Amino acid sequence: MKIYTRGGDKGKTGIFGGQRVDKDDVRIEANGTIDELNSVIGVVRANLPADHEWQSLLFKIQTEMMSVMSQVATPSTIRDTNTNTLDEDLDKLCEEWMDRMTDEMGPSETFILPGGTIVSAHLQLARAVARRAERRLWTLNKQDEVPASVMRFINRLSDLFFTMARYDMYKAGNIEERWKDFLYKRKKNG
Repeated sequence: MKIYTRGGDKGKTGIFGGQRVDKDDVRIEANGTIDELNSVIGVVRANLPADHEWQSLLFKIQTEMMSVMSQVATPSTIRDTNTNTLDEDLDKLCEEWMDRMTDEMGPSETFILPGGTIVSAHLQLARAVARRAERRLWTLNKQDEVPASVMRFINRLSDLFFTMARYDMYKAGNIEERWKDFLYKRKKNG
């Protein structure tokens, strides 16, 4: 079978269940952003040694992202027919990793500028794309309910990638380039 079908030449694409929708439909926009996020995660993995402790975590996230995309491509009225299920506790997995890293390096109290190391910079890019994916999912959710587990997972990913970016800098011995303290920290301390 050829990779091209010519089916999208008129601005339509298929979703789970056979329905055709516009290529700029919010469901397609959300999935396209999740796909972009998965690609950025692939870049992060490509920049890590094969035996790095994050490889297995990021591999799991990438494979779960494929199930997320399948769920997002499925209208809620027929979602029970989709066999691509999602681990319901992915948000907790992300939280466990964040807690471990934060316990070692300490909490973040400032806005930091993305960059520092190649891996940290790409993790910050992943964080930003995850935030955009979450915005697109909330737009879709206004039209057709998105599973709560998907929403929690994508929300935690942006926090996880921020924490991982900081941790990569910490392990490399690099100083974070800080912008300003978080507003709630200034009010509490001020």
